[in-house]
Amino acid sequence: MPPPSPEQRTAYDENGFVVVRGLFAAAELDGWRQRLSDIVEGKAEKAEGMLVMRDVMVAKGAIVPESRAHATAKIQDFERDPALWSYVEHPRLLDCVERFVGPDVASIHTMGINKPPGVDGRHPLHQDLLYFPFRPAGRIVAVWTALDRCTRENGCLVVVPGTHRGPLLPHENPDWEYLNTGYFGASGVGPDAERVHLEMEPGDTVCFHPLLLHGSGRNRSQGFRRSISAHYASAACRYLDDGLPHGGRPYRLVRGRPRAGGIVSRA
Repeated sequence: MPPPSPEQRTAYDENGFVVVRGLFAAAELDGWRQRLSDIVEGKAEKAEGMLVMRDVMVAKGAIVPESRAHATAKIQDFERDPALWSYVEHPRLLDCVERFVGPDVASIHTMGINKPPGVDGRHPLHQDLLYFPFRPAGRIVAVWTALDRCTRENGCLVVVPGTHRGPLLPHENPDWEYLNTGYFGASGVGPDAERVHLEMEPGDTVCFHPLLLHGSGRNRSQGFRRSISAHYASAACRYLDDGLPHGGRPYRLVRGRPRAGGIVSRA
């Protein structure tokens, strides 16, 4: 499957996202799916620096999970896990990313999403730029690949087209009974916002702008809704001194060359 076509790039510029169908064949997903499962089930040791995040309903004792996998919402920061890191460096994926950020590409965030059934598990509408201390926003892109079939029933991604053309909104914790740590929601997003549900098959990959409003619903099915995701930025992006703590994630050059004063030189 080739990287996004000129028509898909135009759609991305207009809507803030584009779904590349069948970017990965089913067999290519097996290693990433198995590694994610082994980690959340406790069959494999987590890599250095990796965060394995329990669901808030489990952490608060609201439910007793059937298994360790049913207790885990996601993992973050798998830069030191070779099996999962191979997703980030996959040439076909980087061909897509290069269309959006240019030839010098840095990895800035990695995540595996488990989304078990039987918990709230919602993620409010939010903008990823909130979490990244560098600019310009237009040289940052997220990629999100379905490892399982994603439907409205099991809590597929939801996006609000065109919101990438607006500002970074204030974010806060929504007034929900159960909310996973760090799942902030954008303030002032009304119920009339045009939501599009991205139903995807395994191997489909969505690329989206860091200002695009997006989130996901509950998993109302009996199975898991798993995916693997990464964020990239141009190596020429500059730090924004906003005075906020952003953690110490490693920013790695994955294609091209570093830029003086860019994010890789500050990693």
